[in-house]
Amino acid sequence: MRPFRIETPQAEIDELHRRIAATRWPGELPDVGWDRGIPLGYVRELADYWRNGFDWRAAEDRLNRYPQFLTEIDGVDVHFMHVRSPEPNATPLILTHGWPGSFAEFVDVIEPLTNPTAHGGEARDAFHVVVPSIPGYGYSGAPAEAGWNTDRVASAWAELMERLGYVRYVAQGGDWGMPITLKLALADPEHVIGVHLNMFAAFPPEDPAAFADLSEADQGRLQFTMWFEQDGSGWRKLQSTRPQTLSYALTDSPVGQLAWIAEKYKEWTDSDKAPEDAVDRDQLLTIVTIYWLNASAGSSAQLYYESSHLDAEFIRTWAGPWPLAMPVGVANFPQDAVRPVRSFAEPLLPTLTHWSEFERGGHFAAMEQPELFVGDVRTFVRTLR
Repeated sequence: MRPFRIETPQAEIDELHRRIAATRWPGELPDVGWDRGIPLGYVRELADYWRNGFDWRAAEDRLNRYPQFLTEIDGVDVHFMHVRSPEPNATPLILTHGWPGSFAEFVDVIEPLTNPTAHGGEARDAFHVVVPSIPGYGYSGAPAEAGWNTDRVASAWAELMERLGYVRYVAQGGDWGMPITLKLALADPEHVIGVHLNMFAAFPPEDPAAFADLSEADQGRLQFTMWFEQDGSGWRKLQSTRPQTLSYALTDSPVGQLAWIAEKYKEWTDSDKAPEDAVDRDQLLTIVTIYWLNASAGSSAQLYYESSHLDAEFIRTWAGPWPLAMPVGVANFPQDAVRPVRSFAEPLLPTLTHWSEFERGGHFAAMEQPELFVGDVRTFVRTLR
């Protein structure tokens, strides 16, 4: 376990600013809004703020408030935050991000989780928090060989928790963190006592009878899922089949990387006109900057190829069924990119004991609605004691 701090050379920041200033901008059809992709005017304005207003050093300081480490697992340096609670009986909790996310998306929930008595909770709600970066993301190393799929990441997380000395812990995740967390529970059932997800993909069953008694709300979720697969999944097809080709553009152009990520923060969040309706602008740019500085556009996309480049593998990776030995809780946020129907999810999660539905929030729950996120984790874990 080697202590780690984010200390970006000034030359890298200067180079980022130079590249933003030298952007070659595309044209745009009039009056198309977001229908054909992220609008030119919005990207220009956001890029200008990234260059002239955003303070990366302040973001570094914020992230460096929390202890960070590197440890080599299975040939890859794994970066993680490890924040222990002042409460001696705290429950260990590992949080796993997805794409286009980062360990940084959990900064607003670390203190409420580790020190609940200072944030409206009770001492029994305390957690020792572990937040790793998936290999190929952020400050974790990029795998130098093929084969790093969600199963392999889950095995690395089991090894990480063992090295930290945690023999009884809860696993939580959304996006890629969802299958990684579920596979961690399958790989380490003697130590994982509960699974909490803020996203669950439940594909519709083949039996037509399953659709007979759906509520109006569930019909809406199903219609959205069908629309999303048709109109909103282009990024997944590209990253699942040609991640290397994509990497040249995004690794060379910071504005390209910015647009690729910011579009998803608009489409997958509880936002109206812009991502900032749901996620703080500086927080969004912190995550984009982490991708840029670590040149992780391609290495992060490799997880898609490894885990879902064929439709059958995609369904196996995301849909289960999941024969787990421990309770599972699912928190559903209404504007997420994935909106499951509970009756479809229950056969896939035989140990489902907790299902919550909120009136606001989206895909990046810990950033969009930190209080709701923390409260739901607390509520679920109380049932495990």
